[in-house]
Amino acid sequence: MTALILPVKRIYFEQIASGEKPEEFRLVNAFWAKRLEGRQYSRVIVTLGSPKRTDTARRLEFPWRGVTKQTITHEHFGPDSVEVYAIRVN
Repeated sequence: MTALILPVKRIYFEQIASGEKPEEFRLVNAFWAKRLEGRQYSRVIVTLGSPKRTDTARRLEFPWRGVTKQTITHEHFGPDSVEVYAIRVN
């Protein structure tokens, strides 16, 4: 089985690493639907940007614990509520 790789910004990487952020969000659209709906992964790899495979300081690995749809309001997505995929990373 393959791994789901999620590049994120530094602020979110640090929040995930500290355990403060248990889920990573991706907008519900055709791109993410194809990659998440009905799929299983062996693990989730959260990266700070796009590091080399050997750069372990910029990579976090978690077991795949699934994905759910949620409606949230978040500054990253603007002032309106949006539907997102919530990928568990804890």
